Amino acid sequence: MDFRQMIAQRVWQAAQDAYGESALTAADYGALLELPPDPAMGDYALPCFKLAKSLRKPPVAIAEALAARVSAEGFERVEAVKGYLNFYLDRAEYARAVVEAVLAANGRYGASDAGRGKTIVIDYSSINIAKRFHIGHLSTTMLGNALYRMYKYAGYTCVGVNHLGDWGTQFGKMIAAYKRWGNHEEVEAGGIAELTKLYVRFDEEAQKDPALAEEGRAWFKAIEDGNEEALSIFNWFKELTLKDAARVYDMLGVTFDSYAGESFYNDKMQPIVEELREKGLLVESDGAQIVDLSAYDMPPAIILRSDGATLYVTRDLAAAQYRHDTYHFEKCLYVVAYQQDLHFKQLFKVLELMGRDWAKDMVHISYGMVSYEGQAMATRKGHVVYLEDLLNLAVEKALSIINEKNPGLENKEAIARQIGVGAVIFFDLYNNRIKDIDFYWDRALNFDGETAPYVMYTHARCASVLRKAGAEADAAPDYAALSDADAQNVVRLLEQFPGLLGEALERGEPSMITRYSVDLAQAFNKFYYEQRILDDDGAVRAARLNLTRAAKSTIATALDLIGISAPERM
Repeated sequence: MDFRQMIAQRVWQAAQDAYGESALTAADYGALLELPPDPAMGDYALPCFKLAKSLRKPPVAIAEALAARVSAEGFERVEAVKGYLNFYLDRAEYARAVVEAVLAANGRYGASDAGRGKTIVIDYSSINIAKRFHIGHLSTTMLGNALYRMYKYAGYTCVGVNHLGDWGTQFGKMIAAYKRWGNHEEVEAGGIAELTKLYVRFDEEAQKDPALAEEGRAWFKAIEDGNEEALSIFNWFKELTLKDAARVYDMLGVTFDSYAGESFYNDKMQPIVEELREKGLLVESDGAQIVDLSAYDMPPAIILRSDGATLYVTRDLAAAQYRHDTYHFEKCLYVVAYQQDLHFKQLFKVLELMGRDWAKDMVHISYGMVSYEGQAMATRKGHVVYLEDLLNLAVEKALSIINEKNPGLENKEAIARQIGVGAVIFFDLYNNRIKDIDFYWDRALNFDGETAPYVMYTHARCASVLRKAGAEADAAPDYAALSDADAQNVVRLLEQFPGLLGEALERGEPSMITRYSVDLAQAFNKFYYEQRILDDDGAVRAARLNLTRAAKSTIATALDLIGISAPERM
């Protein structure tokens, strides 16, 4: 069913016939093939302009020579037009091949074993201990989750790492705040919300009394030194955080294979520091120990501060080494906001200078910032939108819409949860990941726009059509019934799905799948409104029902890959 490969092979053979042996391969011709913006220009097109140098002929002459020699079996026609070789597929055969390939995949259309025997480590979410999960963590969590699902669908073994932010002086400050103003019962009952109040208060009080900062540093030193009381409070804060986060992860359908955070690498940094010193990479600068990266147009990577304390890059070097030694990864992805671009460039360069040839397999998947209806997040100022609250409100809003539009819907609370949570995820993953996102309710929950509810409703519409069709055996489908433009648009999008998955993985861009789901939903809805799926004779009806089944299955797969459920009824 790989039409691109089939066309490339035929063009290569035609070129051999016309011009004899050349250095060009069938894959070279396949790489040049394009999908015309207008189907009237062909289903596939080969621009011959880049062939002029290799074949030593004008593009127009090349197109005409190839058109005269390429095998037209399975095509309606093949035409040479102004230096382009345009291929028009036999529409009935095209529909049959694509639709039956989707149905034969039995819900696994586009899946592959390309990653068999290979491991991908994905570092994502990485919440901070003693802080609630807020909307700013949405992108890293859902991008990482989508990439995890996509790589797994492509046959890779995936390791999802929640690299907990559980190290640094802020935890000493949290203990200091708790010791001054908190009590065990209130924190146990209030959880992270109570800890956040203490965090905000400490920041406010420290601005009035600078001595508080020293108190915080002293408590963190106690954590580093293994002080029993400090560790007990610190580990309690961790338990409260993970318990709080678990509710959000459950709503989002997100899981992890490892929760090894920064503190896990506390005893693994010294060998890295010693190796840097032995290799002459570590130099002193104003009392600090750094790796000079000026030759690479980067500021120095500070490995040890003047007081001997480690920094993020020190821990990340140890984490990278541990992950490579433990998982033997094909790639290690870091799903972290674009503000950390420099940090990861420094990290990867230091690993390269240390002689780690696998540094090239480490990738920073950067993304933009998230704000809420025009306002940025600021935890210290107490201005923050917590993700659990956002998701619960989304579910409430979805339920109110259901009660208005379809009050008799069975299991409407469960469906409202799917819609509400799906709307939040979809909104986050719709645009190119590097773009900043401003979350607005009226856009996210719109049933008519480019949103999760719209795509979900299309899936439910497909399910409704199939329920109405009943369980009776269909006649043999007449795929010539899918030769009209509306059906062909659906077929064309279905054919593109496997290739799109590969490209989305290569770019680290789940938004390509999110947008594809909208395109497929729009194409199917146009087909649905223009064609009477259930009213024609048996063979025509069977073909249209098969196209409906294929569209429904592929929409469900696309949504699942980005972490969204597809309801059967809405």
